Amino acid sequence: MPAKTPLRLVMTAATSALILAGCSAPVDITAAEDAANPDCAHTMIALPDELAGLKKRRTNAQATAAWGEPAQVVLRCGAPDPGVTADLCVGANGVDWITREGDPNWTLISYGRTPTIEVTFNPDDVSSSSVMTELAKPVSMIEATKSCPSRAQDVDLGKTQQSEND
Repeated sequence: MPAKTPLRLVMTAATSALILAGCSAPVDITAAEDAANPDCAHTMIALPDELAGLKKRRTNAQATAAWGEPAQVVLRCGAPDPGVTADLCVGANGVDWITREGDPNWTLISYGRTPTIEVTFNPDDVSSSSVMTELAKPVSMIEATKSCPSRAQDVDLGKTQQSEND
C-alpha cells in the first residue's frame, strides 16, 4: 500500500495544478459610475465570448468585460457621457464611436446612447475596426438617441465584407 499513497499524492497534485492553471484571476476593473443602469444588462449578456481573436475573461466589477491574457481589451458600461465633443467620431455598423487616441491605449466611447459604453485597448495589439464592428451588435441594444454632430466617417463593415464574398 505505501507505493500507492505517493502515486495518489502526485496525481492529486497534478490535477490540482491543471485546475488552477485554467483558473486565471479575474481582471481588476473599476466599475463605471452608471454600471447599475439596467440597460447595461442587455449589452453585457450579448457580448461575444471572443473579440478580435481574444478570449473573454472574468472581471471583478459590475457591467465590465475584458478579452485577452493579459487583458488587451477592457469594456465598461455606464461610463460618463462624452457630451458634445470635437473629438473624432466614427460610425461603424450603426454605432457612433468617439475615438480618443492615447499613448499607448486608445479609448472608444459610444456616442448618443445611455448608458455609455467605454472600450480601452492598444491599437498595436488589437484593430480598432475589429473592436467597433464586433461590439456593434451588443452596443446597439442600447437605443441611440442622437448621432455624432460631425461624423468623420460612416462605415458598414459587415455589408462590405458580405458583398466581397458574393
